[in-house]
Amino acid sequence: MRAILCKAFGPPESLVIEEIASPVPGPGEVVISVKAASVNFPDVLIIENKYQVKPPLPFSPGSELAGLVKAVGQGVTGVATGDRVMAITGYGAFAEEVKTEARRVLPIPAGMDFADAAAFGLTYATSEHALLDRGALRSGETLLVLGAAGGVGLAAIEIGKILGARVIACASTDDKLAVCRAHGADDTINYATEDLRERIKALTGGHGADLVYDPVGGPYTEPALRAIAWRGRLLVVGFAAGEIPKIPLNLTLLKGCSIVGVFWGEFTRREPQRFAEAMLRLGRWYAEGKLKPHVSETFPLERAADALTRMANRQVKGKIVLTVAL
Repeated sequence: MRAILCKAFGPPESLVIEEIASPVPGPGEVVISVKAASVNFPDVLIIENKYQVKPPLPFSPGSELAGLVKAVGQGVTGVATGDRVMAITGYGAFAEEVKTEARRVLPIPAGMDFADAAAFGLTYATSEHALLDRGALRSGETLLVLGAAGGVGLAAIEIGKILGARVIACASTDDKLAVCRAHGADDTINYATEDLRERIKALTGGHGADLVYDPVGGPYTEPALRAIAWRGRLLVVGFAAGEIPKIPLNLTLLKGCSIVGVFWGEFTRREPQRFAEAMLRLGRWYAEGKLKPHVSETFPLERAADALTRMANRQVKGKIVLTVAL
């Protein structure tokens, strides 16, 4: 089978595609014939050795996929050959066949195609964990979403609206903000052309945002924090801008606010039962038509480097999906 391989850490163009042996499942494992795999920002970081997960070389990038179960290992129950499934693997998904632990495999919700399934789990589960579990978002509060046109950003908008929040979406171009409005954003801020802090204050009548969802970092975190409401919460989700901001801690004192870390991957490992409950909840919301992954582009597997370059250059609205023709 073919796989995209990272043989040496570097930019996307350093990746290669090669024929390697098909995987064989061990005890508690499943092999999936991949139909689609989505591209996420951590995939860019992991091939450059800048991510907290550091797999041994060589490895395939790709953190989530959808496909058909090809084989199951000893002791596996609840999953059978031919089942339509999705899986969040951390890495390894950019291949025609993937071996993973059975506990990482989930059924695809009824009515969901492979592309949507590949684009669903990581972004929606991250945002659900962030907003409900870590941010305790309540109906009537104002949610500010930075990097709102990306995968986790659009998921945060949709989940914020389900929870009854007013959502202000922030992005760097007007066409990205149009996508945010289509997914339910009440107001928008173009932080490339507008003063982020002042626009937040203007849109909230000086109250500020109750909850800030920040997957971007860089120059946007501090002005968002300076415009946060009393007892507000800032969710640290990621650093897509490439810079980890250094926050003056006196701001937390003056605002009576909290800075809250969101490490979704560790949450799934430490609290698997709560993660399972979250995925069931997300599946219900999808079935009710409240969630819709935004797949803006698809590429064949062999063009994984092109897809990752677009992600690295912040040219993606929603999700890019790689498709596998078998």
